[in-house]
Amino acid sequence: MTNSAKEWIRQRKSVRTFDGRPLSAEDRAALESYVSACANPFGVPVTFRLLDAKEHGLSSPVIVGADTYLAAKVARTANYEMAFGYSFEAACLYACSRGIGTVMLAASLSRASFETAMAVQPDEVLPTASPVGYPAGKRSIRESLMRKGLKADERKPFERLFFSGTFARELRREDAGAFAEALELARWAPSAANGQPWRAVVDGSSVHFYEAKTMKDSPLGDIQKVDVGIALAHFDLVRQEDGVAGSFVFDDPHIQAPEHTHYMVTFRRSN
Repeated sequence: MTNSAKEWIRQRKSVRTFDGRPLSAEDRAALESYVSACANPFGVPVTFRLLDAKEHGLSSPVIVGADTYLAAKVARTANYEMAFGYSFEAACLYACSRGIGTVMLAASLSRASFETAMAVQPDEVLPTASPVGYPAGKRSIRESLMRKGLKADERKPFERLFFSGTFARELRREDAGAFAEALELARWAPSAANGQPWRAVVDGSSVHFYEAKTMKDSPLGDIQKVDVGIALAHFDLVRQEDGVAGSFVFDDPHIQAPEHTHYMVTFRRSN
């Protein structure tokens, strides 16, 4: 098992077809320990549980061969969607490091059963859950078709997601300096319908992150803010591995942004 977040990110693929084996006692204990302490830079608590599908009547029509789910809930507080995405992706990457497959599911869940199992309160929300198990040797036909339809192995070019100083100036990876690898692996984050709604403007020692909103909010909140949180987890884990010190702050630079593109948070380098 590697301790490199970069390797976890590069290796991780969404898994919908599992081989039917339950998690080993060692893997289950390790995952439970990790998620019990899984935090995010925004100070928003996210509560995780491993749930038995048969015990709680949980299901998803797109999942084959998994009887255990990782579910999480969060209070509807400031930045909860972004914080949830960060924490859940960190958990998925840790699972990947142990050979455990995951995929974030939102629409294709027996939602009422999950919310009952997690005792979701009126001021809380369960944005996503994920099956956890060992990937099958071959994807189901349904999963293969889903991945093809979503173009799951493709991402927008670096220059369409990241910018230099202003949204009018595209950023090339070779000009991104200490942020180059962190942004590149943020580029490869998974997202709902592979929409890739994150954008970033590099301005000296700061990286300003934005949401390029294309979906309407749901009763769960803004799912694309969850996606931005997922990309931020990639960025943050990689920049730490690369020794880039700093922290996230909320300090809108008021850069003129394209329509429906909204400021989220800034990473400010300190070294």
